[in-house]
Amino acid sequence: MTPIRATLTAVVAVLALAACGEAPAPQSEPAPEPAAAPAEAAPAPAAMPRMAAPPGAKVAISSPAAGAVVKSPVTITFTVEGMALAPAGTNEPDTGHHHLLVDADIPALDQPIPKDAAHLHYGQGQTEAQVELAPGVHTLQLLLGDGNHVPHDPPVSSEQISITVE
Repeated sequence: MTPIRATLTAVVAVLALAACGEAPAPQSEPAPEPAAAPAEAAPAPAAMPRMAAPPGAKVAISSPAAGAVVKSPVTITFTVEGMALAPAGTNEPDTGHHHLLVDADIPALDQPIPKDAAHLHYGQGQTEAQVELAPGVHTLQLLLGDGNHVPHDPPVSSEQISITVE
């Protein structure tokens, strides 16, 4: 027998013996698929430039008073000192417009203020609003935004007050 033939015979014998080995283990339930990797969080939006607020600028809710018991719709009066009110889209220094936060905390300061039921926009320079509120305790807070609805630097916000709607 030639060396090549002997090697081939040996390889075939090894393979035959391996094939005649133990029977494969019975298959049970198929293995569960590995859990999908958690979705990556969306990248944070890029920070928006913030307009400087002049020193001493203030906004306040002049009515209703903190702790007031009121009926809906609630008339809310806004004041501003040290800045001028201007419609949304106006990006002049020392100007802005009111945003009323209802039962919400101050949002991200480097992004436009959201526009939803908890973040009411007064982009025409309004100083008063009628707001429908369900019975119960509610918090109210003003936050001035620039022409792009982005809070100033530093933010010009009122104290958060609580009122009760009957």
